[in-house]
Amino acid sequence: MSIYLNKDSKVIVQGITGGEGTKHTALMLKAGTNIVGGVNARKAGTTVTHEDKDGNTVELPVFGSVEEAMSETGANASVMFVPPKFAKDAAIEAIKAEIPLLVVITEGIPVQDTAEFFALSQSITDEQGQAKTRIIGPNCPGIITPGESLAGITPNSVTGSGPIGLVSKSGTLTYQMMFELSDFGISTGIGIGGDPVIGTTHIDALEAFENDPDTKAIVMIGEIGGDAEERAAEYIKANVTKPVVGYVAGFTAPEGKTMGHAGAIVSGSSGTATAKKEALEAAGVKVGKTPTETAELMREILNNG
Repeated sequence: MSIYLNKDSKVIVQGITGGEGTKHTALMLKAGTNIVGGVNARKAGTTVTHEDKDGNTVELPVFGSVEEAMSETGANASVMFVPPKFAKDAAIEAIKAEIPLLVVITEGIPVQDTAEFFALSQSITDEQGQAKTRIIGPNCPGIITPGESLAGITPNSVTGSGPIGLVSKSGTLTYQMMFELSDFGISTGIGIGGDPVIGTTHIDALEAFENDPDTKAIVMIGEIGGDAEERAAEYIKANVTKPVVGYVAGFTAPEGKTMGHAGAIVSGSSGTATAKKEALEAAGVKVGKTPTETAELMREILNNG
């Protein structure tokens, strides 16, 4: 019951020896993630010690590069806890190594840097023209398949496994929605990040959830700024058969003011919460005015399904 990440995913941590990397490696292991090692060129050849979810001690090797980590461990996913000024180089290294999944947690990466490594990822493709590396983020909480694997910083304890797919621009709203719907549970929860340039989009996640037999319904959380939600609404109308409920953060935001996320800028009627709500409702998506109301709409759908 998952998209992009499951119990068989072999995860490495770029920046495993730093403060954030150390803290979240421990939490990801407690969530059941199969972490097989980490990367820090300056600490290559050393190990770090953690506990797995059963309390057993695990020694994780630190490698000099993503390529080396992949060849030694068979890793197929990386989580990046690398400071903004080093993030572009770390991402490029992972993309050139063709790691299938790259989760970029780092906040504050210059947009030009993200644009560069994202463009690189789109240029390295398989025979079908698909990028060999799927990027989630940056500036995001990552991805969780409850009970199986966590690649990122989402709290593992707020929900269990269930039939709802969740995709969100906002980290905190990801956590709240998982908690609000914990009576049903989540198949996979993805925080895609709110920066102007991101890897995986609402539409990518919607397509994957539509194709996942164990996801019965989808919650999509957007926020003011840009037109991603409007484009997602068009996609839902044309391609998604499963019920979708939505929430758009920022109904009370003043016009023309940059909000907390770099992408959340409203100009005129474009990008407002109301405009996004109307576009989604026109596509048949029920939109709540608050996260709790949105959860209630989902509950009604599943209870009546």
